[in-house]
Amino acid sequence: MRSYSILKWSVLSLSMLLSLSCSSTSYREVYPILADGKYDSEFPYRGCSAQLEKISESVRMISCIAYYKSYIFSPEAKIRLSDLQDPQLKEKAIKEVFLNRTSSGSATTIYFENKRIAFLTCAHVVVFSDTIITYYREENRKETEFIQSLAVKDRQSNYVASIQSACDLEILAIDKGSDLAVVGQRMYEQSAQNVAVFNYPIGRAKELEWGTFVYLFGYPAGYQMITKGIVSSPNRDKHGSFLTDAVSNRGFSGGIVLAIRDGVPNFELVGMATLVPASQQYFMTPFKEGEIVDFELDAPFKGDVYVESRTDIIYGIAPAISSEVIVDFLEKYQQQLQEKGYDVRSFLERQPTLKQEPR
Repeated sequence: MRSYSILKWSVLSLSMLLSLSCSSTSYREVYPILADGKYDSEFPYRGCSAQLEKISESVRMISCIAYYKSYIFSPEAKIRLSDLQDPQLKEKAIKEVFLNRTSSGSATTIYFENKRIAFLTCAHVVVFSDTIITYYREENRKETEFIQSLAVKDRQSNYVASIQSACDLEILAIDKGSDLAVVGQRMYEQSAQNVAVFNYPIGRAKELEWGTFVYLFGYPAGYQMITKGIVSSPNRDKHGSFLTDAVSNRGFSGGIVLAIRDGVPNFELVGMATLVPASQQYFMTPFKEGEIVDFELDAPFKGDVYVESRTDIIYGIAPAISSEVIVDFLEKYQQQLQEKGYDVRSFLERQPTLKQEPR
């Protein structure tokens, strides 16, 4: 019996030693991978919820409304594009109506000093057409040259509802080509709440590789979200743009993309989510969108039918603007922003953390 107990204790001791040996060997093999000076392609090896929460506080939902005054013309008036310069044009309208267009997206706080606040977002989130023109159509639905309505933008409102007083944001700098914009305003009544400014380094998107792990922050469909993805097609162009497989939705535009260099909390800004890919679908329907029609599902339909369009989002493909393009944009408009009272040099001067030597 005693020899059995000794044997049992020996086996347990040996198992514990093997377990400890495996554990220490595992750590020696895993950690050097995280210190190679490159962006990580693995899920973070330890928790980083506190850092993610702090970063998310600097990302806000931005909403925009454009207000238009629309002039309706009769078919008999035969208004053409060449008539838009006519000073008496508005008097020829048979009706005047007011309408608006809305959009929302994500924006990152990059400046908050001296009662001024500025956000970085996508240009298409805050850009609306100055005029909207519709044309009369023939019976075969072919568009004619005669204008049916002319809508002229009267004003626009840009605001961040979650920040007190950030309700009249001005477009301070914009570049439609790179799809980037900076909006901001002077907050005459300094908000009592703390406003978090993004304070992590600006990285280099051109150093991303196939399979690099990234986090995305934004407001898809109006919900504050953090999601993850991996990089595909790094360096899609000379500017370093790339794709991720993150599941995106409307409202994610302007959300930031962060990669990790040599483990958390070494986050770096490597890009910004832009337009979500979508396809346009057309279908026949017995009623127009918004109408409530009661009809027999099993009976042949003999009424009018209409053509409706539907935009279907292509999920799992999230294009991103590179950090290099963001830096070029901010440097291009740095002087202009500074003249308006927004000094973004502190944001631009953030350098990535020093590369660690592999242990």
